[in-house]
Amino acid sequence: QVQLVESGGGLVQAGGSLSLSCATSGSTFNIDTMGWYRQAPGSQRELVATVNTGGSTNYADSVKGRFTISRENAKNTVYLQMNSLKPEDTAVYYCYVRKIGPFTRAYWGQGTQVTVSS
Repeated sequence: QVQLVESGGGLVQAGGSLSLSCATSGSTFNIDTMGWYRQAPGSQRELVATVNTGGSTNYADSVKGRFTISRENAKNTVYLQMNSLKPEDTAVYYCYVRKIGPFTRAYWGQGTQVTVSS
């Protein structure tokens, strides 16, 4: 089992910045992909950004150039720096990790609210 604890959400005005972090604990060996998803009210959960063990990143088009994902492999911690925030970025942000092995599976954090006011 892997436990994920997110922190850093909150309320910010449009154009502002927020930083999220997600610390993992438990059976963290063989984690390859880490990332962030978000879910706005009435919408499906969507990818925000992912980063693999080698540092390769993938971003949703809507956040490219504004958000930066990074990770500390030694700590199995993933971060999301969000700049130039827009009201449409308002959502619950969920940390995600994928643990590979005989039974590859995903783990999710409890979610942290990000609210961007206009």
